[in-house]
Amino acid sequence: MPSGGLRTRGWKPRGGNPISAQDTRALIVTAVERLVAEVPSLRQLKLVVKLELQARGGDAPIWRVQMPEVKVERDPAGDARINVVVQRQRFNELAEEGTLREWARAYERGLVKVTGDAAVIKLLGNALSRHLARSRS
Repeated sequence: MPSGGLRTRGWKPRGGNPISAQDTRALIVTAVERLVAEVPSLRQLKLVVKLELQARGGDAPIWRVQMPEVKVERDPAGDARINVVVQRQRFNELAEEGTLREWARAYERGLVKVTGDAAVIKLLGNALSRHLARSRS
């Protein structure tokens, strides 16, 4: 099992070719849908997130993720309320198979960084913490 407790088969783009923008968009949608399925209260959240996927070569594409109707675009996301920065490889693992608990662990270890509007971050943190506390019971 990889460090961080994640069970993963390792996400690979179709055909082993370089990851296309379409593959990335689909993976982002998968990640959002998995988290919303686990935490239904996120469905009613109206939010724009700036997602930066850092890669080894220094390339860090920026994606605009809009909720609740999940809309993903490669865009600087100037209207984003929060910014999420994560290494591309870690994002691929979390998007495919990561639970909320694994996302939280990655955040606690500094592998996922969240900045932006403090009130929105606090609101999300409270909602996710309550969900995690309920799931432990």
